[in-house]
Formats: sequence, structure tokens, C-alpha cells
Amino acid sequence: MPGKRLPASLRKLVIERAGGRCEYCQSWMRNAIHPFNIDHIISEKEGGDDDPENLALSCGGDNNNKGDKIAALDPVTKEIVPLYHPRKDKWTDLFAWSEDFLEMIGLTPSGRATIKLLKLNREGLRNMRRLTVASGEHPPLIND
Repeated sequence: MPGKRLPASLRKLVIERAGGRCEYCQSWMRNAIHPFNIDHIISEKEGGDDDPENLALSCGGDNNNKGDKIAALDPVTKEIVPLYHPRKDKWTDLFAWSEDFLEMIGLTPSGRATIKLLKLNREGLRNMRRLTVASGEHPPLIND
């Protein structure tokens, strides 16, 4: 979200609505070693705005990997599909956890494309999940 700052009240709304978790990888803001961002789901460059329905809480890694993209290649079908949209899609319809809760599994073309593009099973996230599984903080309850 370079260039401008959202009002504190809008940032607070997005953080509270997300329950302090990245809306993509589900990592906790309180455990992050890098700042979290307010992501424009549809970027301003693509016509998105600051409406709360177009904003999502995102960890720095996911936000950087997503950039201004709204679609990506499904690694299975090789088709371009929409990315997961936190305001329109139900997380549990697109994703599940592996048995050990360390990896996200894509249940749909959009889920798989989102995991691949955002690198939602990157080493740092798996390590954080391992620690939070041990402390009882992971997997989070998904309230979508």
C-alpha cells in the first residue's frame, strides 16, 4: 500500500475483522517478525478503492507475493483463475490444512493458484506453523 496511509479507524476495522490474522495464510499478526499490511484485494491500479470490502489484512510476505494480481495460473489445470478473495470467498471452500497443519492444501483451482502465487507453504510459514501448533495456537478457527 505504498504512497498513502489509510485512516487509523479503517486500519483498526480491517485488523479486528481479520481477528489479527493474515487473511491469506492465516498467520497471527502478534507472531510476525515483519509488519502486516492492509491489502487492496483489487489494487488501486486496477480500479480498486479504500472501501472496507476491498481491504484485507495481509502479512508482508503474502502481500509482496500477491502485488496487484487478481488472477494466477492453476498448477493443475494450467488455466488462469481468480485468486482467493477474502470478502467474497469462503476460506474453507478453497483451502484445507494438511494432517500436521503445516501446509495449506488447495481444494479448488483458485485455492491452488493462490497457494502457488503467494507461496503460502514457504519455509518461514511452515516453521511458524510448527511453533504455533506446539503452542496450541494453530490451526486457527476459521470464521468465514
